[in-house]
Amino acid sequence: MSATLPLELPLVLGNHTFESRLIVGTGKYKTYDLMRDCLEASGAEVVTVAVRRERLIDKEGRNILDFIDLRRYTILPNTAGCFTADDAVRVARLGREILQGLENPGADWVKLEVLADKKTLLPDTLGTLRATEQLVAEGFQVLCYTTDDPISAKRLKEAGATSVMPAGSPIGSGQGILNPNNIRICLEYLKEGDPNYPVIVDAGVGTASDVSFAMELGCDGVLLNSGIAGARDPLPMAYAMHMATRAGRLAYLAGRIPRKLYATASSPETGVVPSLPR
Repeated sequence: MSATLPLELPLVLGNHTFESRLIVGTGKYKTYDLMRDCLEASGAEVVTVAVRRERLIDKEGRNILDFIDLRRYTILPNTAGCFTADDAVRVARLGREILQGLENPGADWVKLEVLADKKTLLPDTLGTLRATEQLVAEGFQVLCYTTDDPISAKRLKEAGATSVMPAGSPIGSGQGILNPNNIRICLEYLKEGDPNYPVIVDAGVGTASDVSFAMELGCDGVLLNSGIAGARDPLPMAYAMHMATRAGRLAYLAGRIPRKLYATASSPETGVVPSLPR
């Protein structure tokens, strides 16, 4: 199969264009070597890095950025761990400064997270909206992690978000898409009058079938980290997530058959063998 799926268009996120619709994180891996191999296996072109992560350098003195090929990947800095709008804005600015120094094209955007509390890690919707407005005013392309509430999603788009990213379920929970109806409504609201507006499921994905389901709903992409890094064997899971993204997207483009209550024969019942005289 070619790199681009049949009838498929690239994923456009603001000023960035990608063939892969899977975005992966860089946290929670046992080693940087494993992280590097999983990034490659995932087929991702965008990788997220938490600007305020606690461990940029491992016990051997190696820096995470030494294991990310900056010629191959666009870094998406994120504000993970921020619990106020002001803190998130500050971290976003810091991420921009770091990537400008590295001459990486990810310097003009940010994955925005403003969390409500440490127990649930659910988004603070008001804080997220406030931070979005501020960052958009400063020229950032903002990709917003938010709840699956369609009204909040719509408000973030109106505030200028480049992409709205509703959670499938709580961060790192592995529960998959808990409320597909809300995701469907988010898609309807966000794409009304703008069918190419990118909607990406972010958080809660546990395995390949979760990714495929999100794509079959019509989402434009999936962002995940724990589903790969936390797997019993992360490398084959990275391959699985890669293939699931492509399969789910292709199935969405192809269009599934309608669900029916009763059986429908796969083979025609008439016209194959002439009726015999009685």
